[in-house]
Amino acid sequence: MSTARAQRLLEGRILPTLARLAAPGALLALFQTAVSIADTYFVGRLGTAALAGLALVFPLVMLLQMLSAGAMGGGVSSALARALGAGREDAAKCIVAHALVIALGGGLAFTLLLLGFGDALYGLLGGEGAALAQALEYSHVLFAGAVAVWLANTLASVLRGSGNTLAPAVALAAAALVQIPLSGALTLGWGPLPRLGIAGAALAYVTAFLVASLIMGASVWRGGLRPQRAHWHLEWRVFREILRVGAASSLGALQTVLTAVVLTGFVGSFGTAALAGYGVGVRLELLQIPLVFAIGQALVVMVGTNVGAGRGAHAKRIAWTGTAVAAGISLAIGFAVAVFPGAWIRIFSDDAAVLATGSQYLRIVAPFYVLFGAGMALYFASQGAGRMLLPVLAGTVRLVFVLAAGALVVALDGPLAAVFAVIAGGIVLFGGLIIAAVRAGRWES
Repeated sequence: MSTARAQRLLEGRILPTLARLAAPGALLALFQTAVSIADTYFVGRLGTAALAGLALVFPLVMLLQMLSAGAMGGGVSSALARALGAGREDAAKCIVAHALVIALGGGLAFTLLLLGFGDALYGLLGGEGAALAQALEYSHVLFAGAVAVWLANTLASVLRGSGNTLAPAVALAAAALVQIPLSGALTLGWGPLPRLGIAGAALAYVTAFLVASLIMGASVWRGGLRPQRAHWHLEWRVFREILRVGAASSLGALQTVLTAVVLTGFVGSFGTAALAGYGVGVRLELLQIPLVFAIGQALVVMVGTNVGAGRGAHAKRIAWTGTAVAAGISLAIGFAVAVFPGAWIRIFSDDAAVLATGSQYLRIVAPFYVLFGAGMALYFASQGAGRMLLPVLAGTVRLVFVLAAGALVVALDGPLAAVFAVIAGGIVLFGGLIIAAVRAGRWES
């Protein structure tokens, strides 16, 4: 990070600086939204069983993205921002080298675990018959390429941590432009390309992240953060600098995904159509994540740079400003789909049962998206500050609530609407507790 760039992060007006840093990510979110809609649309053309299979794998894809981009990626961005904010450029290059080692290890771990135990896991989630077969077909291809996803998200975090949010946005947008037509072609068999079914969507996903890795790798290697030979000498103290935020955030990500896994299992007990409708409805939350992530990654670097420079009170003001923006976006989305749920569900399926379940989900859960947006933004801001204990505990409380309340609903043969009410309650707990934690916490370097 140049001295001029660091000074802008330290002294610039909050909202314009936040907008400048978040704008590339917000534009990228439009591309990622198009990717998610397109993938679900293409898979939806294969039938309800394929949509249900996609819903079964969704929590694990969510985990892959959250660990590599939001959790460990947040640890990388935070460590870099704090090092550069304190003027330690040589330490920053060491962080880059160690981050890439973590990415390789994380990607290989996903490949081994999901290829070895994916069938058992999806079975536990309620997958059976055609839905389970579709889930395995998608999962095996996607997680075979998990290293590409980890490398792309880690390199993006390196660039963002240095204050460069444009380069990763351009690279990932270019990858999206590759993924959308490739997914349709391979899933449905356009032109000379083979019809691979749901596996085609997974292959397009991996290819897109490989393209992004190559683009961002070239950007890092041409820039000022390229590690030299001495920086590849692995040391625990450097890993610790990344992991003190990344490990705690990873625990939070695991809790979030475990919550999604448990809820998928609860919904799966109501049948394939219910699972497909839930999967289409919950995908709207996935689409909010890139928007909030754009703001969140700007908060990581802005808060981290200010905390590194000993300006904790200003870092808090930055956090609340970003949170207000994120909450406003989620509020608008939640209101729109709660009032007109069919407009979203019909994009993916005309099945009456899928439409009924998805609409019911959005009417119950979407009004609380405002707390989802606020909680996510403050989670990222806490990463920048290096203060993750209380946000992670908020996720723990949400998980315990969902486990207990959801199990009670299923044990009492309660209606599907009650399961959706549990989901809404978990969002309220998560957002409310993180807001309280940040208000009470002290952010000093």
